[in-house]
Amino acid sequence: MKKRKIAPSILSADFTCLGEEIKRIEAAGCDEIHIDIMDGNFVPNITFGAALVRQIRPLSQKPFDVHLMVTNPEQHIHAFAEAGADIITVHVESSLHLQRLLAEIKQLGKKAGVTLNPATPLCMIEEVLAEVDRVLIMSVNPGFGGQKFLTNALERIAKLAKIREEKGYQYDIEVDGGVHVGNAETIAMAGADVLVAGSAVFGADDLELVIKQIKGEA
Repeated sequence: MKKRKIAPSILSADFTCLGEEIKRIEAAGCDEIHIDIMDGNFVPNITFGAALVRQIRPLSQKPFDVHLMVTNPEQHIHAFAEAGADIITVHVESSLHLQRLLAEIKQLGKKAGVTLNPATPLCMIEEVLAEVDRVLIMSVNPGFGGQKFLTNALERIAKLAKIREEKGYQYDIEVDGGVHVGNAETIAMAGADVLVAGSAVFGADDLELVIKQIKGEA
């Protein structure tokens, strides 16, 4: 099995000391930093914008995995690219011209990802799978941290892994929502490459151990 990566979600970090939190997860062995951008429209919560990404960019050498949970994502990709995002993931449900949007992300020199909500069928992204660097499977309904993992995501992950193998595609499979030490191995066995974890990481007493366990290294 390919070595899996962990991308802690700073949505669950302590924002009174965000810089220290970022340095802490990097020292503990994280592979990427997941940044959830919510606009209060596409999802019912509001988080932060490109200004914060720009401010924290100098604090870490790890790739910034920016997940845009926003309406009209085409209006925001340039700002996040300039702010320091390395991977920009957009929702199929929020884009009328998905292929063009993904192409624009790549033209900006960034990796392009596509994601879909738990009730959106996988066929909605079928036509762009050959072009994306990453597919993000939401294993909760987006908008809030700390939710329980939806087990039907496992079947969706397995289907994506099978398509990738059969077609020779190169995308990573990322999973976001309810990931913790107890289910990380099962998710990886289904075919996931990158696991996003928020409260399971930032709420841990031994952060380094939890990161290693989710990565399958302990």
